[in-house]
Amino acid sequence: MDISFQQVGYSYAVGTPFEKRALYDVNGSIASGSYTAIIGHTGSGKSTLLLHLNGLLKPTDGVVRVGDVNITSHTKSKELKTIRKQVGIVFQFPEHQLFEETVEKDIMFGPMNFGVPAEEARTRAHELIKLLGLPEDVAKKSPFDLSGGQMRRVAIAGVLAFQPSILILDEPTAGLDPRGRKEIMELFYTLHKEQNLTTILVTHSMEDAAQYADNILVMHEGRSVLSGTPEEVFSNADKLSEYRLGLPRTVAFQRDIEKLFGKSIGRLALTEDQLAIAVSQALKEEGER
Repeated sequence: MDISFQQVGYSYAVGTPFEKRALYDVNGSIASGSYTAIIGHTGSGKSTLLLHLNGLLKPTDGVVRVGDVNITSHTKSKELKTIRKQVGIVFQFPEHQLFEETVEKDIMFGPMNFGVPAEEARTRAHELIKLLGLPEDVAKKSPFDLSGGQMRRVAIAGVLAFQPSILILDEPTAGLDPRGRKEIMELFYTLHKEQNLTTILVTHSMEDAAQYADNILVMHEGRSVLSGTPEEVFSNADKLSEYRLGLPRTVAFQRDIEKLFGKSIGRLALTEDQLAIAVSQALKEEGER
């Protein structure tokens, strides 16, 4: 499902003394099947923007288009049910959303709420338990008896259980150690590829944006200010600095090496492997002189 933002603005608490503008004239598009990272400093509007994608928020101004559905300030809640079946959101600390007495029931809740028969929902739950690397016997356990990492996987399974075509990840690795963060990000990337999902990652990690995304949207003070491929966006170090954003570690290290060599050592290295190849090639060329 293609997604587009057309002059989208949003204000919280409209018409009250606490009214606050969060989005200003946001424009952009996200192609079906793509992996898009939305980056920006705290308070830039990125999380507010993603809440428009399944109608948790409706724009004060402009239009959010998800597939064939236009979401405006006048869209009725019942018109959003179709979208909510298609858009799954994994929030920060998704384990805080667990509530059922067993893991199986918690995963089944979402699809059953959208009319999926209990047996089919149960089958999905057990398939996801296996897919997410959880022991089969957790199905009948309370989610609150599990480890923190297992609880997070159960919560993710609950989102995946209603088989969304759009998966939104709002800082999904918050609070995880480096190994857990890598495992979860690799899992999402595998799901993105295997299930042809449209994936949207909201993140503070420039490394994750560089490594996984096809395209990046930069938010700053409620506005969409820059977009493009990771190579295009991270080539704009000065612009990113204006928006209080840094470069991925590999890109920053590449820039330091290029200063040392006094020349470019090739295309932008977005991963450690790409950087190692670029540096090796540059050293080889220097040695042949």
